[in-house]
Amino acid sequence: MGKAFVLSFMYAIGYAQENPKYLFDDLYFADPSTRIFDDKIYIYPSHDIQTDVKDAANGAHFNMKDYHVLTLDNINEKAKDNGVALKLEDIPWAKQQLWAPDAVKKGNKYYLYFPAKDKDDLFKIGVAVSKSPTGPFKSEKNPITGTYSIDPTVLDDQGKYYIYFGGLKGGQLQNYRNNQYSENYPELQKDENALLPKIARLKDNMKELAEAPKDVLILDQNGNQLKSGDQHRRFFEGIWVHQYNNKYYLSYSTGETHKLVYAIGDNPYGPFTFKGEILTPVVGWTTHHSIVEVNKKWYLFYHDSKKSGGKSYLRSLKIRELKYDENGLIQTMNGQD
Repeated sequence: MGKAFVLSFMYAIGYAQENPKYLFDDLYFADPSTRIFDDKIYIYPSHDIQTDVKDAANGAHFNMKDYHVLTLDNINEKAKDNGVALKLEDIPWAKQQLWAPDAVKKGNKYYLYFPAKDKDDLFKIGVAVSKSPTGPFKSEKNPITGTYSIDPTVLDDQGKYYIYFGGLKGGQLQNYRNNQYSENYPELQKDENALLPKIARLKDNMKELAEAPKDVLILDQNGNQLKSGDQHRRFFEGIWVHQYNNKYYLSYSTGETHKLVYAIGDNPYGPFTFKGEILTPVVGWTTHHSIVEVNKKWYLFYHDSKKSGGKSYLRSLKIRELKYDENGLIQTMNGQD
């Protein structure tokens, strides 16, 4: 990584920063997936808009219609919006709701993974390709076979690529068992095992799954699977995976309790053991994030709804330094800052 860039970036967000910084003053983006390609920071968020949708059931007021790519490369400016990279009408299979995306580079191409509802109002995961990290991206004609639900993120692990996905309630994960859809599955009782995010390895073409999606097992300190009623720890949505000190960190939102939490494992598939909170609840209902390293320092990218007066569907991006203790545990941060 270029020294000048690192110093500029560190200066821009503040050395040993304790308090968060907004990346924009007047634009609404959320769910930031942050990647570093060729020594430059790229952010792949969802794009919040004012909506006419009145019924907020299952997140219908999160009615996003396009994706933008943001960059951070100048200490004198906030994040730069590079404009529309992919829009709803250019995705042949999609009907509505372009929710949280992610991107990865392989070779000289960039792959944007995104959820959207298809013509039957079922969330699927799609992929779009570009030769530039800022797009424009060209969508495949169909979603990735075997995918469902929301919030895809991709882990590049020594040249093997794994896609994770899943989200409850509006994300429809509760309508699947063993990768099969039904509207008739009974609601889980509080003492039943919690539903889990999914993982599958991608084929070399980055457009297909190499295997059927598997559960990502999340355990408590005693080796027991977290329960459905354990809303302070169990998975809800917003998954992210990063590596630190040869361990895999699985982080996610708890949904109704509005926390960012994490678990640690020894390989991409898990199992992962729950460790604690990353961020206490923010202003606004949702929490969705990414964690990246820049020159041996780590940063949390996330959002809240302070700037929109608490409107949960109009969110603003933030960044703050993330720190580990000597045991590799993440120090909890206050989401109200």
